[in-house]
Amino acid sequence: MAAAPDVVPRLTRPDGSPVRVLVVDDEVNIAELISMALRYEGWQVETAHTGTRAVAAARATEPDAVVLDMMLPDLDGLEVLRRMRGTHPDVPVLFLTARDAVEDRIAGLTAGGDDYVTKPFSLEEVVARLRALMRRSGAQQAATSSVLTVGDLTLDEDSHEVRRAGAEITLTATEFELLRFLMRNPRRVLSKAQILDRVWNYDFGGQANVVELYISYLRKKVDAGRDPMIHTMRGAGYVLKPAP
Repeated sequence: MAAAPDVVPRLTRPDGSPVRVLVVDDEVNIAELISMALRYEGWQVETAHTGTRAVAAARATEPDAVVLDMMLPDLDGLEVLRRMRGTHPDVPVLFLTARDAVEDRIAGLTAGGDDYVTKPFSLEEVVARLRALMRRSGAQQAATSSVLTVGDLTLDEDSHEVRRAGAEITLTATEFELLRFLMRNPRRVLSKAQILDRVWNYDFGGQANVVELYISYLRKKVDAGRDPMIHTMRGAGYVLKPAP
């Protein structure tokens, strides 16, 4: 089981608002997993599953970076990049490709892509490469509080202190990481697969029973004797929201 990673300062735009990332992949599961990992970093994320929609989304959202699949059902990644560059000449682009031939990498970088990762990839690698690209393009480390708050529940990402209604809650490293993931996505239903991928770094589908086990551990510590905050959405996953 993975221990909680070191806390990395969040990136923001120069005005202090969250950075915006456009994720483009025709495989919905991959796009959603990448999006969840980026939202976990505190970033705003838009998704598109075709090249045409990607170009329109880039015009509408003015992203700070783009994660772009090379193989799309309508336009290939190189054509999408060419059209995006017409309106956003400086936006950093990270290519995703299932092809690892040297000529494919060269073609993407020559066309104006800034970096690439080859499928299958780790979400941590995608996040790390995007961080590097956005720092070079002017994103800044946020000087914001490290405390997450949902209702009367608080979690300090720096000190690892967790409290509910002022009462301290002691968690293991894995329980802390699971709760942090839930608190970074309040009111959002998270599937077992998403939780496994983010907290345990298992491949999509992994061993879902470990999620059920640790959710039960968290409930005993966070919800015991109080109005529940952690809820099971049958057939969908789990959601954390303020108690009524």
